Amino acid sequence: MSRIHLFLILAGLLQSVHAKPPNILWIFTDDHSHNAISAYGSHLTDLAPTPNIDRIAEQGMLFRNSFVCNSICGPSRAAIMTGKHSHANGFRSNGDRFDGHQQTFPRLLQKAGYQTAVIGKWHLGTDPVGFDHWEILPGQGHYYNPDFITAKGTHREPGYVTDLITDKSLSWMKERDPERPFMLMLQHKAPHREWSPAKRHLQLFDDVTFPEPPTLFDDYKGRGTAAKTQDMTIARTMHPGDLKINDVVDFEDKTHWTSRVTKNRMDRMTETQTEDWWAAYSPKNKKMMEANLSEKDLVRWKYQRYIKDYLRCIRAVDENIGRVLDYLEESGLAENTVVMYSSDQSFYLGEHGWFDKRFMYEESLRTPLIAYWPNHGTPGAETELMVQNIDMAQTFLEIAGVPFPGDMQGRSLVPLLNGKNPADWRESIYYQYHQDVNTVHHVYPHYGIRTGRYKLIYFNTLDEWEFYDLEKDPQEMTSQYANPEYAGKVDELKQQLTELRAVYQATE
Repeated sequence: MSRIHLFLILAGLLQSVHAKPPNILWIFTDDHSHNAISAYGSHLTDLAPTPNIDRIAEQGMLFRNSFVCNSICGPSRAAIMTGKHSHANGFRSNGDRFDGHQQTFPRLLQKAGYQTAVIGKWHLGTDPVGFDHWEILPGQGHYYNPDFITAKGTHREPGYVTDLITDKSLSWMKERDPERPFMLMLQHKAPHREWSPAKRHLQLFDDVTFPEPPTLFDDYKGRGTAAKTQDMTIARTMHPGDLKINDVVDFEDKTHWTSRVTKNRMDRMTETQTEDWWAAYSPKNKKMMEANLSEKDLVRWKYQRYIKDYLRCIRAVDENIGRVLDYLEESGLAENTVVMYSSDQSFYLGEHGWFDKRFMYEESLRTPLIAYWPNHGTPGAETELMVQNIDMAQTFLEIAGVPFPGDMQGRSLVPLLNGKNPADWRESIYYQYHQDVNTVHHVYPHYGIRTGRYKLIYFNTLDEWEFYDLEKDPQEMTSQYANPEYAGKVDELKQQLTELRAVYQATE
């Protein structure tokens, strides 16, 4: 071996010893369906692309089978923070209060020398713990001229929330200590209900008619009580504020509709913002009213209004992710920064006639996850292995070189990011929705197991089971629980579900 060769080897070893731990940037949205990300490919891809989110996938890895453990905002966030299911971390339902003094991955990273920050939507009911810097929205926050809470108090800022959260995140990254690694949770409100687009996007997609999902007019005959009695349909549940039609008429007698959301939104807008808003929506609303639509055509109109506003909100998210990625590249941080994109759960975009989430059905159970770790894995890679949001805490800790505690319930995704397919990887996931049926959207509590092909759901307060063969019925239109041809598989999944509940110590 030549001296030069030996020198290069020693230099490389020395460099690796003194290399800085990677920075971690977690970009998180609220209710972003994987079907609304063009990297995943769907009926929306060509009409509403997300080129900047796709940049992360092109450089890194796209997870095809990423799932949540509880499809609702606060519990999903608590699961990510702790690496534990909802019953284990104590945050089961929206309205609970998160114990930030329990073991969380930000506290462990902070203790290991990382600078930690969370900016944007928090929704955990208590002030963040384990962060050097935090600036969060109160509750759901507002799209226009939002309030932000800091350790020093609450203040309102003019502008659009997606832009402001990005501005604040970029400022923090520029002002932090450049000698220490950082972990930033950049968490958007969008595209959460009531889907208020930025001024620049109010007329985006006006010339587009989006294809309807084939199950838009689902009658739920193949499912049980829970699917039949929910209150989350585009036809029945959306109120005028969701649809931006308050300036025209409340076109049906819906006593459960409320103008609270709309009033808050319009009260926060400046005079100019309000004028621009109604200049965009009023002509379209007037045209709808003059059309005197039939019941089915009215549902179709509502779907188009909903999906366009939803995708308009995502356009602002994608633009701002582009700003962040550009900054990382221009500053040189991209060379040593792990970038991950995800959402607290997926969302119904008209499938089964629904919006919202909560159910263990595929459209809300499956959530996007895209990750880029420089010099790890193959650019543009995909994996079909099943991952879950409880895996994120251990993943972040291993990326940072910080040991993760043995009581975390997930599994680090680092081997997958490195291009490996561990032979002992999980073959099923556990899910549990805890929220009381008498709260918003009237969804019954349930838990269940999903394997690569099958899904078994138990609505425990109803004592009703549902079973699906996802290969033959990917849209989950007809439960096969009572089909004798599947009796053996049902029994097998019941046993596996019992075993999973024992592993996770789920007793509720």
